[in-house]
Amino acid sequence: MKYVVQWVARQNADEQTQARGLQVFSKWTPPDGVQFHEFVGRVDGGGGFAVVETEDVTLLARINAVFAAFWDIDVYPVLEIQEAARIGGEGSEFLASV
Repeated sequence: MKYVVQWVARQNADEQTQARGLQVFSKWTPPDGVQFHEFVGRVDGGGGFAVVETEDVTLLARINAVFAAFWDIDVYPVLEIQEAARIGGEGSEFLASV
């Protein structure tokens, strides 16, 4: 399953907290069973996004447990656009049939 992970700086994060978060991140490596396809940072410096794939969502929970002290994290399950469009079409067809 693919997920988009979004993180933003915590409202109360000071420079020391941000520096510590970056220090922890610099020493961290993804666990086996989780593939990070892409990391991107927001231009405004307020956070970023990652496209992640795993069959074990508990691995994402473990990753988030490490970084939740520094950033607010949201995880969104996603589909490839072709699959999402196909499913949307099926929904439209059903609605048109009733």
